[in-house]
Amino acid sequence: MKTLQKNDIKMLRDKNVLLGITSSIAAYKSAELVRLFKKLGASVRIIQTEASLRFVSNLTLSTLSKNPVLHEMIDSDSSEWNNHVELGQWADFFVIAPLTANSMAKMSNGVCDNLLLATYLSAKCPVYFAPAMDLDMYKHTSTKNNIKKLQSFGNILIPSGFGELASGLIGEGRMAEPNEIVELIIKDLSKELPFTNKKILITAGPTFESIDPVRFIGNRSSGKMGVALAIECANNGAKVNLVLGPSSIELKHTNVIIHRVESASEMYEVVNDNFKSSDISIFSAAVSDYTCNNIAENKIKKSGATLEIKLHRTKDILLEMALKKSENQFIVGFALETDNETDNALNKLKSKNLDMIVLNSLSNSHSGFNYNTNQITIIDKEENFTNFELKPKNEVASDIVSKIIELNI
Repeated sequence: MKTLQKNDIKMLRDKNVLLGITSSIAAYKSAELVRLFKKLGASVRIIQTEASLRFVSNLTLSTLSKNPVLHEMIDSDSSEWNNHVELGQWADFFVIAPLTANSMAKMSNGVCDNLLLATYLSAKCPVYFAPAMDLDMYKHTSTKNNIKKLQSFGNILIPSGFGELASGLIGEGRMAEPNEIVELIIKDLSKELPFTNKKILITAGPTFESIDPVRFIGNRSSGKMGVALAIECANNGAKVNLVLGPSSIELKHTNVIIHRVESASEMYEVVNDNFKSSDISIFSAAVSDYTCNNIAENKIKKSGATLEIKLHRTKDILLEMALKKSENQFIVGFALETDNETDNALNKLKSKNLDMIVLNSLSNSHSGFNYNTNQITIIDKEENFTNFELKPKNEVASDIVSKIIELNI
């Protein structure tokens, strides 16, 4: 079972999750499920059946969820009605875990004798259900028919696992583990993301061109902007190939493959290998324009007042790929300028056949290399300008990706 990553797809952030709990011994797992939803940034409200209170405490669940746990149609303390319609409308999705054979039968036949069932019948959001029962009950024809019936209503099954059951039997019927439930929901919701089934190629960071074994020609790029773009694209469902020059940044994301390179020629080779299969390519790396004619085998010793090093042009990776661009590919370039900014960016946009260019200026305070913030202007191929204020680079990445989606999807 895969461990949830810190930078996993952000499908649950700010989502409203309604969790229903029925009377199974597996209800003890619900506390961990609430914890995971909260950890991933979701708001959680909980409905328990009366019988499930014997298996897991509503005090535990209310403490974890930071919300009161509901289990009555009319609150016995306040005599107020718990509005099942409002609950169903509030939720982005409804997860019923564990779901017993009894409650499953009621759901599949429209029986409405408690708050959980009333809310289920009112819900307009996606409903996920995780059965939990003993082996013989799970295999019974009526249970199989009820599962199929719920699925025919559009409800989404979270399959039960194989393992030791409360009865001591070994077999199917064990409720899926909380991690598995969350992973399935993330995977299902990610089908709706704008970059689902898209492959995106991103270059980031500097390149270093060796002079001798200890010295190099390089620049001050940290790779922060490109890495932020990789995370944002991956969080929007893309499979990302990140070609990262020398950088201390570590990144772990299930949707990102990192190709670490050093020189411009190494970056070119990896980009060239992956460009054809990419739907979108974002060239944010600060690639060296020149490299040494000859790299000394040994460290060059200090010997005179001056030292002459001959350089030659590196391949223009962006231009080379733009020349190979197919009709369905979308290319984004970056222009980091110190003077004649707009003219230089427009010239690069046109001469390299780009669909969009991101302009940022080193003259702007706290913008550019090594800062955690950036201030950009986006120019599309129709020469429309969109200006943005100074922002953290993760927010800048979100602005860039939103513009790509607007222009490309």
